[in-house]
Amino acid sequence: MRSIWNGSISFGLVTIPVKTYSATDRTSSVSFVRIHEKDGAQIRYRKICELDGEEVPNEEVGKGYPAPDDDTLVQITDEDLARLPMPTAKTLAILAFVDAAEIDPLQMDKAYYLGPNGSSATKPYAVLREALEHQHKVAIGKVAMRGRESLAMLRAYDGAIVMHTLLWPDQVRPVSGAGPGTDVKIRENEFKLAGTLMDSLGELDPDELHDDYREAVEQLVAQKLEGGAPVAPDTSGGGQVIDLMAALEKSVAAAQGRGGAEAGRPGSVTPIRGRKAAEKAGTAPAGKSGGAKETAEKTATKATAKKTTAKKAPAKKTAAAKSTGASGGTSRTAAKAGAKSTAKKPPSKRAGKKASA
Repeated sequence: MRSIWNGSISFGLVTIPVKTYSATDRTSSVSFVRIHEKDGAQIRYRKICELDGEEVPNEEVGKGYPAPDDDTLVQITDEDLARLPMPTAKTLAILAFVDAAEIDPLQMDKAYYLGPNGSSATKPYAVLREALEHQHKVAIGKVAMRGRESLAMLRAYDGAIVMHTLLWPDQVRPVSGAGPGTDVKIRENEFKLAGTLMDSLGELDPDELHDDYREAVEQLVAQKLEGGAPVAPDTSGGGQVIDLMAALEKSVAAAQGRGGAEAGRPGSVTPIRGRKAAEKAGTAPAGKSGGAKETAEKTATKATAKKTTAKKAPAKKTAAAKSTGASGGTSRTAAKAGAKSTAKKPPSKRAGKKASA
């Protein structure tokens, strides 16, 4: 790796010469160039002087700072910046050692690896690294790099020291207006299911992380080079309003890798809809939905219905006998029953002819 800044770490009377290396690589990210849509030629930006309209080569481009009172540009040279009374121009001055939890991740900007610069720096470098690791602390200081002064955080990482440049506190915008405007009521079962889902997802494997967008762009470029049309993604399921509980239950089941048979085992999370379906089918496990108890209740209900039907059958027969006069003493109720029976069923035509004869 090529060093991009050489300086030293200073805390107390200890000075550690270090070299700085970029810890991140963004060359693999997707980057587009601007082209002329008419002919496909690339569009390049040229540095044009506003006074004479001529293109300026890179070796003639300098630095300027706008004056506070008007639009006058004050020319600043590298020699001017080198003579600034800044102790952090070549030295990272450590101000304090704090817990890592005290640093808001919103302040983190860029990351750099720090390495010892020379054999004399090896011992104090290792002492600082071990102290940071065993004390579970990070160092906070100030450093001037690439024409600006920044806050910096040092921490031990994989046998080395990493420096994170930090934004100044006034560079972090307030969070007001980003969250919900009103209080949101969360039910207890929703909170528990969300916690179960978090526990079910397990640990993160860095080897499985990759840039899907870059792969999709490369595939699109290959299709266009071959003269094929790009395949449109399926977006039919987007923008739908979902049931939060149902989504949480499905997510938990998917994260835990349970099948239908495993969903009802003891100690597992059984989806509410699946449990109701099991109750209707009579296959729900005892203790969860009371399947055995419900089956016994259904059997008892059927037996009671059969007994009631058996008792009511003779009563219907007796009422019919009374209505036709088969009994000796017909009651007024029986006569009414017979009258209703005659009114409901009129005599047939053949019966009427026989009566006339």
